[in-house]
Amino acid sequence: MTQVSAIRSRCPAGLVTVIRSATACHVDWQQTAVLVADQLRLHLPGSGILTAQERAGSADGYVCHTLHTEQDGAFSVCAVVWRPGQDTPIHDHVTWCVVGVLEGAESEELFALRDGETALEQVGSRVNAAGDVSGFAPPGDIHRVTNHGSDVAISLHVYGADIVRLGSSVRRTYDLPILEPAR
Repeated sequence: MTQVSAIRSRCPAGLVTVIRSATACHVDWQQTAVLVADQLRLHLPGSGILTAQERAGSADGYVCHTLHTEQDGAFSVCAVVWRPGQDTPIHDHVTWCVVGVLEGAESEELFALRDGETALEQVGSRVNAAGDVSGFAPPGDIHRVTNHGSDVAISLHVYGADIVRLGSSVRRTYDLPILEPAR
């Protein structure tokens, strides 16, 4: 179960400024994700942007702390805290997303729809460690994120939408069979 806290603005001002500049270029979602990722790499804060209590996470599921939402809804900045073993369902997003890992590591499995959209195939995987930044945009953003480590993982997510208003950046979750890889 995901928990979302709604704090309108508690993000480093310099980070908000550079994200605002990147999104003001008004390019397509894929390019926007690249521009925002470039800025996040240069301005990635530490996990100290959260309180000690927030950094502890929750036994009930990963927790999303909203640190900033842009007045016009252009983007939101959230810190996500994952205890060991916590994961997302397989899902995609309503908009572009950029993720920077602040602490620990996150494992990500990438999927594609197959068989007339009645099954999934795993098409990639990666482990994102502290300091890694990546971005993506729909379509083709079906994935699952898991903390396989033995410590808490914390990541900063920048979404191209007002997450407080939407409640989540998830467009759809996928409860489909996963095809075995070809041998």
